[in-house]
Amino acid sequence: MPGIEWILLYVALGTFAGFMAGLLGLGGGGILVPLLASIFIYQGMAVDNVVHLALGTSLTCMIISSTASMRAHAALGSVEWRIVRGMAPGIILGAFLASQIAAHINATYIAIFFALFMLLVAGHMFINWQPKASKKPISLRGLIFMGIGIGSVSALAAVGGGFLTVVYLGYKSVGIKKAISTSAAIGLPIAIAGATGYMISGWSKTLSNPYTFGYIYLPAFLAISIASFIAAPYGVRCSHSLPEAYLKKIFAVISLALSIKMLISFVHF
Repeated sequence: MPGIEWILLYVALGTFAGFMAGLLGLGGGGILVPLLASIFIYQGMAVDNVVHLALGTSLTCMIISSTASMRAHAALGSVEWRIVRGMAPGIILGAFLASQIAAHINATYIAIFFALFMLLVAGHMFINWQPKASKKPISLRGLIFMGIGIGSVSALAAVGGGFLTVVYLGYKSVGIKKAISTSAAIGLPIAIAGATGYMISGWSKTLSNPYTFGYIYLPAFLAISIASFIAAPYGVRCSHSLPEAYLKKIFAVISLALSIKMLISFVHF
């Protein structure tokens, strides 16, 4: 097992990520992935595997944090379950297939995609841009196709599902509170499908690494998920009582800085 200092670091990371998951409905992946990748490098894991391990472990942790966040939002009656049911099949398909493809993509390219996507997230949060509301009603076909796209992006950028869902629901004239709550619920099928995909695709590539199940690192998963499960409801409460604009900007700055760090770590200019 890793030393106590690593476990405490995972607990601190899980507490912060869980709080942000509940606050913004973004799953916490923007924080988890770059920090986990850096920690795994310092622990001496193979560089070729650390991004995939970070993504797989992050998505697995999101099963716990998304469950806690979803329950808290559902208790407030703000989840649009019709939308969740409509998007879930596409999300599961997209996340699983993309995780299988990701196993064959060089870690550098995934790091670049993640960093660029987080740049988009940060820019969106800074300017608080919202698409012009559509006059077309939400359709089942639209939810399924959007679910495939969101699930696919989420397998490569663990924060993608929450961000894209909130933007899409805003485009469909769903209020921000309900969009965030629904996004939190949608995070659960994203996490389950993505984590399963990374576990299967990485099974033969991490056999020599102790405490790994495919691209999932068990000690990090346990410490982070327990801490995030406890912290997520507090983030939910804050999302319904605190001004989100300033908190989103703080989250954007932190996520952007961490993503740039990961980009620098994996791209050799």
